[in-house]
Amino acid sequence: MAKPRKTTDALRMIDRIVGDDAELRAMIDEERAGAEIAQLVYDARTRAGLTQQQLAELIGTSQPTIARLEDADYEGHSLGILRRIATALHMRLELRLISEQDAA
Repeated sequence: MAKPRKTTDALRMIDRIVGDDAELRAMIDEERAGAEIAQLVYDARTRAGLTQQQLAELIGTSQPTIARLEDADYEGHSLGILRRIATALHMRLELRLISEQDAA
């Protein structure tokens, strides 16, 4: 068996460590999804030039709620609040389900 090539690519390193462990892969995918949502909310808010407080006022919620949404560890994202953010920022919320093969 050939020795794996050295890499500095974090995603390749994770793939090597995870291997065929379905449970570990599911946990990583869940964390990745939370981080992606948090980053999307942050990016949309900052592109609009808004503070967390200003966005909260636009959608009728509190600043701590926006802060939680922008936290990659937060697990309470709901389509309803994401839809309200998209509407307030004149954006469209797009949700996609793609096959694992297409995602690779």
